[in-house]
Amino acid sequence: MGVLLAASALAGLLIGSFLNVVVHRVPLGESVVRPASRCPGCGHEIRRRDNVPVLSWVVLRGRCRDCGEPISVRYPLVEVGTAGVFAALAWAVGPTAALPAYLYLGAIAVALALIDLDVHRLPDAIVKPSYLVALALLALASWGTGDWGAYVRALAGGAALWFLYQVTVIVKPGGMGYGDVKLAGVLGLYLGWWGWDALAVGAFGGFLIGGVVGLLVMLRGGSLKTKVPFGPSMLLGALLALFVAAPVADWYLTTTGIAPSA
Repeated sequence: MGVLLAASALAGLLIGSFLNVVVHRVPLGESVVRPASRCPGCGHEIRRRDNVPVLSWVVLRGRCRDCGEPISVRYPLVEVGTAGVFAALAWAVGPTAALPAYLYLGAIAVALALIDLDVHRLPDAIVKPSYLVALALLALASWGTGDWGAYVRALAGGAALWFLYQVTVIVKPGGMGYGDVKLAGVLGLYLGWWGWDALAVGAFGGFLIGGVVGLLVMLRGGSLKTKVPFGPSMLLGALLALFVAAPVADWYLTTTGIAPSA
């Protein structure tokens, strides 16, 4: 398991470096492949040796080699954060055929959360292709584990969570963006494959975290009209559900008397 965690963390560092490009360029409608990364200050192309995750930023002391323009600390933080997400998911999923699917979820979660915080938008360029990628990777996961019931559950979960958010938008127009509805279907696929308890906890967790964030915004001087991106709450709720769904579900069933206590 230690080797798997280390390999996943390393992959997270590398993917995190790419996600920095995605987060910057996708909202602008720019290609994430070309041109190569350049310093926004002097326009010089970033050298390969200066593009090593985290290490290059430390060696350069957070500045461009050519002009000395400061490089935001957010870049290494995204790389380290993605490494942490990948390692945590590897620990939760284990060395199974489902790991690629959930690492992909971790990658888009980091990118979409940051983009939503930056521009209050969940780009179709990431969300829509994620349906096809999720369906393909989860099919591979079911083939590898032999659990095709999980794939059927994923399809049901994706439809159910999409429908829940669609109804929410209809009942309370302006309460959330339609990008949240589209993201809900993707998250429902992953949560459904994981289990019904994950689907329930992940759905509830997103609204709970969003409510807490909204309350904190109001306590800091905001109002009910303050625009707060909901995507990060949805994504965090879904990821947390992969780790806590089973104990939370057991606690709820025992507390309500639905299931007998041990």
